[in-house]
Amino acid sequence: MAKNLQAVRGMRDILPEQSPSWQHIETCARELFNSYGYNELRTPLIESTDLFKRGIGDATDIVEKEMYTFEDRNGDSLTLRPEGTAGCVRAAMQHGLLHNQQQRIWYIGPMFRHERPQKGRYRGFYQAGIETYGIASPDIDAEVIAIGARLWKKLGLKNIHLEINSLGSNQAREVYRDVLVSYFSQNQEQLDEDSKRRLHQNPLRILDTKNPEMKSLVDNAPDLLDYLDDESKEHFEGLKQRLDVIGISYTVNSRLVRGLDYYNRTVFEWITSELGSQGTICAGGRYDSLVTKLGGKETPACGFGIGIDRLQLLLEEQDLPIPNHAPHLYFVMLGNTAEIAGLKIAENLRESSPGLRIMVNNGSGSFKAQLKRADKSAADYALILGDNELENHQVIIKPLRQETQQASLALDKLNDYVTNTILV
Repeated sequence: MAKNLQAVRGMRDILPEQSPSWQHIETCARELFNSYGYNELRTPLIESTDLFKRGIGDATDIVEKEMYTFEDRNGDSLTLRPEGTAGCVRAAMQHGLLHNQQQRIWYIGPMFRHERPQKGRYRGFYQAGIETYGIASPDIDAEVIAIGARLWKKLGLKNIHLEINSLGSNQAREVYRDVLVSYFSQNQEQLDEDSKRRLHQNPLRILDTKNPEMKSLVDNAPDLLDYLDDESKEHFEGLKQRLDVIGISYTVNSRLVRGLDYYNRTVFEWITSELGSQGTICAGGRYDSLVTKLGGKETPACGFGIGIDRLQLLLEEQDLPIPNHAPHLYFVMLGNTAEIAGLKIAENLRESSPGLRIMVNNGSGSFKAQLKRADKSAADYALILGDNELENHQVIIKPLRQETQQASLALDKLNDYVTNTILV
């Protein structure tokens, strides 16, 4: 006997009763991004594998272990996008959006990584993000961070804190890289296998290890901030000054390096303690050399990615209200003549009352069965039309969520009643 088909492990369905909270997050994000003057960019789900190898870095966990990569019928290596930034840069380069221009864009959509599924971490996940190009000064870093802060406020989320760091310029990172290699080489017996492999590929990633047995070793490693060049120090101080002025609290975490190789200078994470080990809900920073790595001219860039799945979980954890998407009215129609007339009445209501959510009973059914459907729909009112009511040019309004009596209403007064009573 054939097994019932199910979603692929780590992928999941967002059920109708869950969708309102997702729509709420996405709507708030879109409105906020637009209010700051950012414009949407939509990129393909599938890109050339080389884009992510060159952009994210060969030595990252994402490229080494997590990408969904396959050959198409032409023998080309393609990958389901594991993050949004590389694709946005590719699109901006391809369509001439970068030369002597400033760009502020946003994106939203699904991403894919073959990780171990757990609460807050899925193999198919959703991300929203913003990308800025052509602005080198720390004011854009501060704006990017402020947009995140304002989104948490717009959603009503609490207990989210900001950690920031500077990775310095590429030159400063090379100096620090050599210092780290020397330090970890002297303590190689304490490194786990992943860290030994990273030692000469990307030693900064060792600082991001989650292995508790290496905590003491990492804590005693040379401090990145001690090796910043003067220009990077000035940029970092400029960012902190602006965050102070606009009242955004932060902690400087000199071990914060991020898991993608393209970052330089500013890096940051917004973190909550309410989602266990998957507490980072937003992360980003500067990636001034990414355009160059992908074959373009040097272009300053800054942005972030938000984990929508984790935001949705956090909304649930904090029991925050979301907009009600239930119908205002459920239209109960009894008799063939009433059913036909009711369709026109419902369409007239939709035309005359923008914003009205009205669900029409389909498939006939007894009066009792239709009222059960009305109650299950979570509608505020049942609108009842039978052949008798139609003959008398009336309709019955029955409250479903209030302890008040139903009432008859003349059909020519229905639009006014909807406007002045139901939609207020």
